[in-house]
Amino acid sequence: MKKLLLTFASLALMSAASFAHDYKVGELVINHPVMRETPANAPVSGGYMTIKNNGSEADRLLAVEVDFAGKSEIHEMSMSGEVMKMRKLEEGLEIPAGGEVKLMPGSYHLMFMQLEKQLMKGEKYDATLIFEKSGSVDVTLNVETLEEIKKSLGDEAMDHSHHGMEESETKKAE
Repeated sequence: MKKLLLTFASLALMSAASFAHDYKVGELVINHPVMRETPANAPVSGGYMTIKNNGSEADRLLAVEVDFAGKSEIHEMSMSGEVMKMRKLEEGLEIPAGGEVKLMPGSYHLMFMQLEKQLMKGEKYDATLIFEKSGSVDVTLNVETLEEIKKSLGDEAMDHSHHGMEESETKKAE
């Protein structure tokens, strides 16, 4: 019986470890990097995660490099009246000292454009995040549904697609 319990405990720990999805570079901890599954022929997808800065100095996410998309950028979404606007962050995204930034739907996010193929739930893709002070770190982006992403990022993650974000505005961001 003891051996059986030990086996189950080991399996439970291995399962938990397989779901752990954290990376560290310098004083930064990148938690649960994911991207949204896409419908067939969709040219774009978003990437999301939490970046925590345990250091005493701010750092900045400058770029993301991938080989599954023709173009990748750091974006911000915001409301302008009744219309959701998206823009590239030309100077990157600051990660404040002792703070954290959540990249999530309807807010800061990574934008993957000119996708080579449909992104399907359960797939994994490699990316390199490049920071101003901490350097670069290779991460694996798990492809998840919007519902899974919202659940992993908490109640703050919202889908703003119903706020008037038109396809043409998305294409302008490319």
